[in-house]
Amino acid sequence: MEEYFKLLEKYNLWGKKSFDFGFKRESYTQKIIDFTGTRLVKVLVGQRRSGKSYILRQVAAELVSQGVNPVNILIINREFTDFDFLKTHKELDELIKTYIKELKPQGRVYIFIDEIQNIEQWERVVNSYSQDYSDSYELFITGSNSKMLSGELATLLSGRYVNIEIFPLSYSEYLGITKKEPGRISYSEYMSGGGLPELFLINNPELRRNYVSAVKDTVLLRDIIQRNNIREPKLLEDLFAFLVNNASNLISIPNIVKYFKSKGRKIGYDIVSTYIGYIEDSFLIHKCDRYDIKGKETLSGNAKYYVNDLCYKNYLYPGFGYGYGYLVENLVYLHLKRAGFSVYVGSLRGKEVDFVAKKADRIVYLQCSYMLTDKATVEREYSALEAIDDNFEKVVVSLDDVVLPLRGGIKHVRAWELFNE
Repeated sequence: MEEYFKLLEKYNLWGKKSFDFGFKRESYTQKIIDFTGTRLVKVLVGQRRSGKSYILRQVAAELVSQGVNPVNILIINREFTDFDFLKTHKELDELIKTYIKELKPQGRVYIFIDEIQNIEQWERVVNSYSQDYSDSYELFITGSNSKMLSGELATLLSGRYVNIEIFPLSYSEYLGITKKEPGRISYSEYMSGGGLPELFLINNPELRRNYVSAVKDTVLLRDIIQRNNIREPKLLEDLFAFLVNNASNLISIPNIVKYFKSKGRKIGYDIVSTYIGYIEDSFLIHKCDRYDIKGKETLSGNAKYYVNDLCYKNYLYPGFGYGYGYLVENLVYLHLKRAGFSVYVGSLRGKEVDFVAKKADRIVYLQCSYMLTDKATVEREYSALEAIDDNFEKVVVSLDDVVLPLRGGIKHVRAWELFNE
């Protein structure tokens, strides 16, 4: 394994090297740093190209700034072709041991492994080093599949890990990169673009479209088709397009099957359900279940799906009729998820409430609209919340410049100020 040691030098912070750490995503790096000093495995999950690798490097750099010797930090990115030789847990273990033998780090060693799911039985190494009480190790790992923490790893670690989902850039991060002022204009620009970090390095719209298409193809191919031996890749891609174009709409698996059968496709419930599950696992799409507000229980059947980043809608499927209100709703959903809420579609006596957001003892009911342009729109959005007879927070979100006065305890919040007040 000594012959591969030079590769480690290339990608690590040892010596006087300068790396591109990208735009600092402090909301994530600080959260991760807060968990350091423990044996908890820090697990970053999220869609490919959402910025997990940069965040790992930023955390490593922060540790160095706090006094950690760079020699005590090992970074391995399994996504790089240089590390294609790392196919099994045995090779990973041997490489780590080679690093320790060569550099002889003193004290706690911080091990960062990017896209670890590409290594067979990787969980055995993670469990071994995180629980090694003869030496002090701290592990940070990333993956692009939500199921990476199911099964054996969850059993082995039995709660000895912290799971952090990484999303594409938020609106506040967008402002930080672009230096724009908060407001309806910049929010609308953010809404009509995308939040994948590398998009901000590309100015040409056609190149942006090609980049988004390449990301989509890579996720479908590497994270779904190859991993799950998909037999009908065209159906998988068509299902993704359907979900993107129907984001924010209540749909069900039988509805989807019926739609494709009307187009002459011979498909059944099981394959549609399975393929959509794979798309969810890769973080391209998020399922939002319905919630009975009165009965306080999750409902089966219809659900909504939201896109992990609006770039797929804006650059790949822009021709499909899609109102601005649905785009606002999608962004509010992502904002709530970033803020740590569990999010549901509310149902109450035949009325739909866009979101029921729950975090610890806090519950927030939200209605989303592009603009509250007339009395009928105002009544529609407020009446759904007025039907709820409890005292939890109730909010109407829109892109209006003027904030409407408090009405029966219901606040009106401009989208770019949500939870900033």
